[in-house]
Amino acid sequence: MPISRNMNLDNTKDLLVKAEEVAAVDVHEAKELGYMARSMVQATLPHRATSGCEFVRTNGYYTLSLLAPSAVGLPFGSMPRLLLAWVSSEAVISKCRTLELGRSLSGFMHSLGYTATGGRWGSIPRLRQQMHRLFSCAISCVNTNPAHQESYTAAIASQLSLWWDPKTPDQPTLFGSTITLSQDFFEDVTNNVVPMDMRALKALKQSPMALDIYMFLVLRLSYLRKSTVIPWQSLEAQFGSEYARARDFKSKFLTTLSKVLMFYPDAKVEPNQAGLLLLPSKLLIKRRFQGALYAIKPLK
Repeated sequence: MPISRNMNLDNTKDLLVKAEEVAAVDVHEAKELGYMARSMVQATLPHRATSGCEFVRTNGYYTLSLLAPSAVGLPFGSMPRLLLAWVSSEAVISKCRTLELGRSLSGFMHSLGYTATGGRWGSIPRLRQQMHRLFSCAISCVNTNPAHQESYTAAIASQLSLWWDPKTPDQPTLFGSTITLSQDFFEDVTNNVVPMDMRALKALKQSPMALDIYMFLVLRLSYLRKSTVIPWQSLEAQFGSEYARARDFKSKFLTTLSKVLMFYPDAKVEPNQAGLLLLPSKLLIKRRFQGALYAIKPLK
């Protein structure tokens, strides 16, 4: 079951142009090297709005749980994923728990790949809502592997201070907006990171599943030494438990995968009846040790 890397999809032409631009300049030279907390790659956030205040996603022995205040709700979609990539990158680079978000709202949104727009359906109210939801959450990461069981629970942030005025997103504020990560989450981020090309994340932001698949491939193919088949049932548990029918998930996954491969053309993956065959592939991002932690460990 080959994957067409030139499928006639919505926004495919735009993605191809962006993928060519990304491929033309090395991520280090473009200064777009980012990082993602490995705990948030092994299992992922909700794709769409979810009722209740608890969400659980499982990947093999690994389980990620999110717990949000009932009055706030759970984060969902692409924005929380880009926010996590941003805070993870800043934490690794600065080695500091308190991160400066910048003095203008539009400037911060640009760093995430968004244009600041107001109104009921604009990007500004959506960002503020998702920031509130994400940074109010507590996460629990549990590994039940009999050979090495471990777990930890932590709030993502201990403090968030926003001084931006949504009505004047371009205007610098007198005081800088900041976020302080909790000590446990900060240690997890800075000790267990997955390198990412931020340009690819921004290009794929229209689809939270695309972001999840991209990050998964970057992680899994970084240490794969022999061919591995991941069953469709396992992929659905990891990426798409919201789908009512397995065939709907499979169709969506394959369509999304074709987009992701534009940004990782060297990824050797082949879907078949059993699942997704992964083959040893060329690293997407060459390892360069420049002060930032760069440890990628096999998935337990």
